[in-house]
Amino acid sequence: MLYVDFVGGVDSKIVPKHVGQALNMRFGAKMDYWKAHKTLLRARNLIRGSAESGYSDLPTYLHQIRKANPGTFTRLEVDEFDRFKYLFLAFGASIVGFSYMRKVIVVDGTFLSGKYKGTLLLATAQDGNFQIFPIAYAVVDTENDDSWEWFFQQLSNVIPDDEELAIISDRHISIGNAIGKVYPKSSRGICTYHLYKNVLQRYGGGEAFRWVKKAANAFRMSDFIKIFDEIKGMNPALHKYLVKADVRKWARVHFPGDRYNLTTTNIAESINKQISSSRSLPIVRLLDAIRLMMTRWFAERRSDASSVKTTLTRGVEKMLEKRVLYAKTLKVQAIDSRHAQVTGGTSLHVVNLTERKCTCRRFDIEKLPCVHALVAAEASNKCRIALAHHYFHNNDLCKGYYTSIMPRDDASDAPEHVAMKLCLPPIVRTPPGRPRKRRFKSALEKACDKKRPRKDYTCSRCHQSGHNCKTCKVSI
Repeated sequence: MLYVDFVGGVDSKIVPKHVGQALNMRFGAKMDYWKAHKTLLRARNLIRGSAESGYSDLPTYLHQIRKANPGTFTRLEVDEFDRFKYLFLAFGASIVGFSYMRKVIVVDGTFLSGKYKGTLLLATAQDGNFQIFPIAYAVVDTENDDSWEWFFQQLSNVIPDDEELAIISDRHISIGNAIGKVYPKSSRGICTYHLYKNVLQRYGGGEAFRWVKKAANAFRMSDFIKIFDEIKGMNPALHKYLVKADVRKWARVHFPGDRYNLTTTNIAESINKQISSSRSLPIVRLLDAIRLMMTRWFAERRSDASSVKTTLTRGVEKMLEKRVLYAKTLKVQAIDSRHAQVTGGTSLHVVNLTERKCTCRRFDIEKLPCVHALVAAEASNKCRIALAHHYFHNNDLCKGYYTSIMPRDDASDAPEHVAMKLCLPPIVRTPPGRPRKRRFKSALEKACDKKRPRKDYTCSRCHQSGHNCKTCKVSI
C-alpha cells in the first residue's frame, strides 16, 4: 500500500529493482529482491485488478462494449464448469470499414504471458493507404484444430465466405484445416517470410534463399518457370520441398485469387509488437488496451484522410510518383485504340488500358498502374488516377474509418442475467522458474540482427550525408 500510494508505477517497464530503490529513497526501507518482486505483483493487482477478477468482469464488459458500439459482435464461451474457454470480439466500426478494404485477411496468433496464459488470435487487413486495419481478435487456450475452427466460425458471422476473399497465414496445420471447413470458397495463401525462414533453416546458404524469394515474387509465369528450373538444378531437395508446400499458396503467379501486395503476415506481427506490453494484463485490461489502440488509430487516420486533397491515398500517390520518374525513361508506341507497346532497354511490354492489364502482370496483380501503364496513359491523354482500383481512393479510406470506436460506459448497469453470468478462470499448470516474456527468435531473425547496417556515405563537396558529389545540388 505504501508503494501504491506514494510511488504507483506498475507498468511493464518497472522491475523489482526499481521498487526497492523507490521505497529505500522514500522511506529508508531496505528489501531484498524477492520481497520487492512480491510487492510489485501485489501493487499491480491493487491497481489493475487481479487476473481472477478480469474473468468475472468479462460478461459485463462485453455488454457495455456492445452498448457503446452498435453493430459490435462478441461471443463468450465457457465449459460445463463455467470456466473460461473462448472469447471473440469484432467492433462494429471494423465490420463496416472492412467493406471498403481489399478482401484479404491476414490471421496470426501470439501467446499471452499473464497468470492464466492463453493465445491471442488476430484477423487483420490493410487499408488503401497501406496501413494495418484490425478486424477481429479472440482469446483461446492454445492454437489447435478446435480453437482455430471456432475462431473462423465466429469470423464468418461478420465476414461471410466469398470467392473474392483471400486468407493469408503461416503454415500451421490447424489454420489450413479450419479454413477448409469454414471458408471453402476463399483462396488460402501462406506467409512467404515463414517460407524463407524454413528454407534458411533447412537448406542454409544465401543463394537458395535469394532464388526462392525471386520465385515467390515473380509476376510473370515465364520468369517463375525459369527461376524454378534453376532451383531444381541447384538443389533438388529444396525444389521438392517447395512443390510440397504448394506453389498455389506461396507463389504470386500461381495464386488463384487476388492477394494484391500482401505476401506475408507482417501486418499481424506488427500488431503483436504493438500490444506486447499488454499481454501480461488481466483479460479485461488486455481487451481495453487493444480497444484504446484501435480508437487512437481510427481517430488519427480519419483526421489524416479528411485532410488529403488528392483522389488517391497518400501512400499510393508517393508510390506512383516514384514510378512516374522511371516511366519518363520509357518509349511508347500506340498499337490500336486499346493497346500500346512500351519499350525500355531490352524489354518490351504491351499495355491494355481498357482492361487494365499489362504483360509485366504487375498492373493485373496489384490493381495499381505499373510504369508501363503510366507512360501509355500519358501518351493517350488518359487519367492515370482512373487506372487505380477504387480501394486505393481516398474516399474509400475515409468511409473505412468513418465509424468511431467508443470506450465502455462504466456507469451503465448491466442487466441481471448478464451480471449474474459466471465466468471463472481456466485451469492452467504453471511451470517452475521465471515466466518467459519473449519468444524464441528464428535463425532468420538472428541473422538480421547481426547484419551490419549499410554505410551512410557523405558528400565530399557539401559534407552532408544521404548523397554523393555527383548528385550534389550545391553549385561549385
